[in-house]
Amino acid sequence: MTAKASIAMTVSGGQQGADTFGGGPFWNGAISFAAALGSGVAAKQIDILYMAERSVAASANDDIDLAGVLTDALGAAVAAAELVGIIVVNEPKDRAAARNLSSLTLGGATNPVPGFSAAIVPIEPGGMFAAFSPGAAGLATVTAATGDKIRVANGAGGTAKYQIAILARSA
Repeated sequence: MTAKASIAMTVSGGQQGADTFGGGPFWNGAISFAAALGSGVAAKQIDILYMAERSVAASANDDIDLAGVLTDALGAAVAAAELVGIIVVNEPKDRAAARNLSSLTLGGATNPVPGFSAAIVPIEPGGMFAAFSPGAAGLATVTAATGDKIRVANGAGGTAKYQIAILARSA
């Protein structure tokens, strides 16, 4: 199966302050990032793309297995060998739906993907986490049965719907 993806993120902002004459200096800045990934298993390529809205109950875990258990939108089993990118958004896809009330935390699963063995900073409601490395090694090697899970843990504020994108390679 072929896959491709594009990632874009921009942060822009400005500051205003008062100077000694009562006027204000102004400062504006922006940081932009964009990447396009073709289909394949080399650097700057992916052949696995998983995107979904998932739910996790209050005070529960959603352990996502990247080696043969997860299925993509077309019903194909996800059997990742390398994790290239992950994005988790702590809010439902439907912006009109009820907002999540609790923080989500990535990491801490049994048999975790390397880099996700301990809990990573909490993702507050309305927040997001993103990590991406398009090089030949990707973010991490996925090893079936010993290093293939990413945990999304929910706090005690009720069931949370979250969005997740996983970009990976099968070899």
